Amino acid sequence: MALRPNNNFRNNRREEEPYRINGLIKGVLEVRLVGENVEQGIMDFKKALEIAQGQNLDLVEISPKAVPPVCRVTDYAKFKYEQKKKQKEIKANAAKTVLKEIRFGPNTDDHDFNFKLKHAINFLKEGAKVKAYVHFVGRSIVFKERGEILLLNFAKGLEEVGKADEMPRLEGKRMSIMFSPREKKK
Repeated sequence: MALRPNNNFRNNRREEEPYRINGLIKGVLEVRLVGENVEQGIMDFKKALEIAQGQNLDLVEISPKAVPPVCRVTDYAKFKYEQKKKQKEIKANAAKTVLKEIRFGPNTDDHDFNFKLKHAINFLKEGAKVKAYVHFVGRSIVFKERGEILLLNFAKGLEEVGKADEMPRLEGKRMSIMFSPREKKK
């Protein structure tokens, strides 16, 4: 008996096409035809397919939910390439939010507080969100009021460059507050 290699790691399934083309467009009698060098408008599906094949191009169903479905006469490979390029461009232009964290203890003194406040102001000016939290270790949880006062003073120091998204809230051994940068006035 000959042993065959185990090819389970290979994915034999093809990637599903996002658009139906040519003969794969089924159950459609009429289409709205668009594209370059074609007469645009509503026409019989078979006639639209003949026009596409006459130009050595593909009939691509762009909007299947429209009544009647919208089809474009184009080179499918070129069309897919342009769609990928558009998606990449949209992704590149999407705003990426950065979250910076600043940690305090319930007994943080003034110098450390001012040092961290300066950093938070710079983060907010750069457009990043800031999460400030007081971490209670061991029995220091009895100083909840100190932590809340510390975070409220921090919010007061940041009110020119950032706004608090909510009041300080306690989650387990952490009391936290989030800040978003203020929109710049034009």
